Amino acid sequence: MKTDTIFYQLFQSFPSIFFELIQLPITEANNYRFDSVEVKQLSFRLDGVFLPQNNHPQTPIYFCEVQFQEDEAFYQRFFTEIFLDLSKTDLTNDWRGVIVYPNPQVETNQVQRYRELLNSERVSRIYLNELENIPQTSIGLATVQLITLSKAKAIDSTRKLIQRVRQELTPDQKPQELLQLIETILVYKLPLLNRREIETMFSLDELKQTQYFQDVREEARQEGRQEGIEQGIEQGIEQGRLNKALEAVPRLLALGISVEQVASALELEVKQVRAIQKGR
Repeated sequence: MKTDTIFYQLFQSFPSIFFELIQLPITEANNYRFDSVEVKQLSFRLDGVFLPQNNHPQTPIYFCEVQFQEDEAFYQRFFTEIFLDLSKTDLTNDWRGVIVYPNPQVETNQVQRYRELLNSERVSRIYLNELENIPQTSIGLATVQLITLSKAKAIDSTRKLIQRVRQELTPDQKPQELLQLIETILVYKLPLLNRREIETMFSLDELKQTQYFQDVREEARQEGRQEGIEQGIEQGIEQGRLNKALEAVPRLLALGISVEQVASALELEVKQVRAIQKGR
């Protein structure tokens, strides 16, 4: 999954995260609807646009682009898209541009034509790596931070974030939807994690509602093993796959998952996991 797609899903489902990134009150999200806008004349598509729900001139339109790849012509394209869209909209509101970078190194140095805009309050550049050094009291910003964390930090941070979502979010705050996005980010960052490693981080009920579970179920249906796979997810391991379960133990332990959690996830006895941990 492309990074800009992940951000599109985050901003669409949780627009308050966008306003946290640009250091505005999260209540601002109530005044906007989020969309992806196509400038049809040149087949340009802006990653995300926050459109005001009112026509007050001082309520700006926010044009957001997520840029994780080096692109010397980025600012040329970015501002062209914005001004073309402004020329075609009936809205008379002011506007702001927001660019989300993983770090400053990705940003192009071809800025001479646009330096007045870039140095003004009209354009904000967000560097996600700078979030690593800021304690995240917000679940939304912690989710965004997860995208740029190293693989070594991502797993531990994911476990902590999942616990926070379970404990702190009320049903009306869409915790299940956020858990699904966290699971998507984890799979995107760590594609070599196998199913059981992911399962240890989520509860069974949570897994059943994620795209991850739906993909597994569809795969099983195609292979004619639907019943067996469902049993595997619910019980931690398919009947008769003890050997593969034992092979998975060292990787799970290396992720920092406890012996008891590994045993529960794989339906092994704790003494079996301890024996493997001790190399016997």
